[in-house]
Amino acid sequence: MELLLLAIYSAIVWFVFIKKKWLPWNTVTQAIVIVIPIIGLSALILILNAVAPSSSDVRVIKYVVNVVPQVRGRVIEVPVEPNRPVKKGDVLYKIDPTPYQLQVKALEAQLADAVGVSKQLEEQLAGAAAQVAQARAAIEQASARVREVSAKAELARKRVEQNRELVATGAGNKFDLEQAEANLKEIEGSLDGARSAEAQARAAEVQASASQRQVQQKLGARVNGEYAQVAQVRAQLESAKWDLSQTTAYAPANGYAINVQLRPGSMTAAFPALPVMTFVEDEFTVIALYHQNELHQVAPGNEAEIALETYPGRIIKAKVDSIIWAQGQGSVAASATLPTTGAIPSYPGRFPVKLTVEPRDRDLFLAAGAMGHAAIYTESGEAVHIVRKILVRVGSITNYLILKLH
Repeated sequence: MELLLLAIYSAIVWFVFIKKKWLPWNTVTQAIVIVIPIIGLSALILILNAVAPSSSDVRVIKYVVNVVPQVRGRVIEVPVEPNRPVKKGDVLYKIDPTPYQLQVKALEAQLADAVGVSKQLEEQLAGAAAQVAQARAAIEQASARVREVSAKAELARKRVEQNRELVATGAGNKFDLEQAEANLKEIEGSLDGARSAEAQARAAEVQASASQRQVQQKLGARVNGEYAQVAQVRAQLESAKWDLSQTTAYAPANGYAINVQLRPGSMTAAFPALPVMTFVEDEFTVIALYHQNELHQVAPGNEAEIALETYPGRIIKAKVDSIIWAQGQGSVAASATLPTTGAIPSYPGRFPVKLTVEPRDRDLFLAAGAMGHAAIYTESGEAVHIVRKILVRVGSITNYLILKLH
């Protein structure tokens, strides 16, 4: 753009001073002619860098997923083709599911058995509870019988004492005394029988309670409404089903797979350090790096234009999403050594600006790692934005030139 302006300016000078000779061509005019473009271009560049800053370091960044198998096994199918577009949910590879299917079936049988055993134990528990209740009822009945017979025995003892006193004084006969003593012995025998029945009922209650506790111990505690044994087998079954589901891997998003290492017949292992392929998503982020003093006028929502080397002559419309006010030089890792001030990285002190591509160019394929130029048009100095736009377009056209000798 600067060369174009200089060419136009030179043509005007030639037309005014040389061809038409409207002004004299002497030392003074020659000095003025030389100074004007120097001052004008310098001012134009300084204004442009403030109100329409540009960056020659624009990068297209994409999310990259290292695909690692979650289960081990023999690969039976790899339908994905390297470097070919795939949709989210497309199959990437399949592992032989046979051992995992067998494990699921075995655990399903164990679960059914555990559920059956738990139901049987529940029935036993109900029976034991009924026996406990029955024994307690028998205890109450025996206790009532003991109290009843004890009262009769007490009354019989009093009658025996009374008859003895009457016989001793001669007021009673001996037969009534013997009859009262016989009745007392009979009642005492009944009392012993009632106490024995009460003891038996209490022993039965202890035995029934012990049986109830044993069944409760076999059933165990409840987990989310299920007995522990059933919940444990069910959890193992869910884990086995998850392992079975992992024998088929699906594309996590729209994109393409690269570095595909799998082949049918190869063995896989669930080891994070050994990915079997790399998946690059279609979703992308465009980052432009700017020096710190170029960003004082930039704000989210500003218009931006991108010119990538992969698309010569094309301008991609975008907007400023945000400025990432952080960089690696602003952090110090925790260590026992002092922070170093030497060996600074290339281009220190720059901040990334995240650019959002406009909908019209959103479906344009942008390669991961593509680089180019970008310009941001702030709300200041709109009159000179046209100059920056021309510069961006000229630079995009020059991308058609392949300047190498071999």
